[in-house]
Amino acid sequence: MMDTTPLRHRPFRRLWSSTIVTAVGSQLTAVAVPTQIYDITGSSAWVGYASFAGLAPLILFALWGGAVADSVDRRTLMLVTNAGIAVTSLLFWVQSFAGLESTGLLMVLLAVQQAFFGMNAPARTASIARLVPGDELPAANALQSTVTQTGLIVGPLLAGALIPVLGLPVLYLLDAIVLLAAVWAVWLLPALPPLDAAARRRAGWGEVVAGFRYIATRHILLLSFLADVIAMVFGMPRALFPQLASTTYAPWGEGFALGLLFAAIPLGAVLGGLMSGTFSRARRHGLLVIAAVVAWGLAIAGFGLSGSLWWAVVFLAAAGFADMVSMVFRSAILQSAVTDDMRGRMQGVFTVVVAGGPRLADLLHGMAGSALGTRVAVTAGGLLVVVLMLLIAATSRDFRRYAV
Repeated sequence: MMDTTPLRHRPFRRLWSSTIVTAVGSQLTAVAVPTQIYDITGSSAWVGYASFAGLAPLILFALWGGAVADSVDRRTLMLVTNAGIAVTSLLFWVQSFAGLESTGLLMVLLAVQQAFFGMNAPARTASIARLVPGDELPAANALQSTVTQTGLIVGPLLAGALIPVLGLPVLYLLDAIVLLAAVWAVWLLPALPPLDAAARRRAGWGEVVAGFRYIATRHILLLSFLADVIAMVFGMPRALFPQLASTTYAPWGEGFALGLLFAAIPLGAVLGGLMSGTFSRARRHGLLVIAAVVAWGLAIAGFGLSGSLWWAVVFLAAAGFADMVSMVFRSAILQSAVTDDMRGRMQGVFTVVVAGGPRLADLLHGMAGSALGTRVAVTAGGLLVVVLMLLIAATSRDFRRYAV
């Protein structure tokens, strides 16, 4: 079952507890914003524009935030950014409660909130390696990701139940309130200043560029990022879920099928987290990343060939399980193979890859699904993931043999 060893360390337990409350609370806002935009405009296109408006600041501030996280006390940075996210959620509540109905204002607030999140994520993740011993990093990452994936399931379900009863403004207010609990948990963490005193002077864009140079000279890091790009860009078919729900799986009910398709991957990831004791103490991190990405590709290909909704859910859940394993060991590689003065910047790049890959996949799968049909697009994408990952395994002995 789940390896809870890292929770013995009080500082990590406090960081993890702050993740629990924000994982659910953030999903309340994630559901409320597109719902409010659609209510105002009656257009799904505007929902898409809003999503894109949040992507650019997320990428920009995740990269810069990584450099900042390497130059200041990471606890202080988390306090400031968590407080900023809370204030933004409060402003979401104010505009909704006041009935302003301004799409522009919503997009600006979303961009600001994503900027704060981009600054927060590198500091939060880079701090884990300072709070637990190196051999417990996989288990710690599994614990963090499990509650995050659980939030992806519980948060939207809770939002769907609360909107008809309490209305959209209350969702924003609840998110702001739970974020205060997260601020308090981070306040109780020990100080996390740079281990290298000279690093305090560095926080400019030149250091962001230095981070990319660092990746280019670290073969293991480069391939760990590439593995995630391959899996997400070619093997994440979520853009085709609505079409599949209305055509292939229509006999089960379009709404019911759509909900199951979107929930299946997070459900599989949570199951992987709950069973993390079966893999979190393994040492061959590179080999496990390769195996997990190959398993993801095979599961996606199986999903593409599924004519039954229930087999589709099984294959997507298996893909979610494999993605959890991949994430655990990619994160462990990222945290163990770099020095502390580079961890923030590496986590900033990690945040960009995780956020940008699925969005690029939406574009590619949408185009491929329209041109080739959903079955061919999904199945071919999954098999392409397998081929590319096996090619990396065959040509990169260092990555294949990487162990701690």
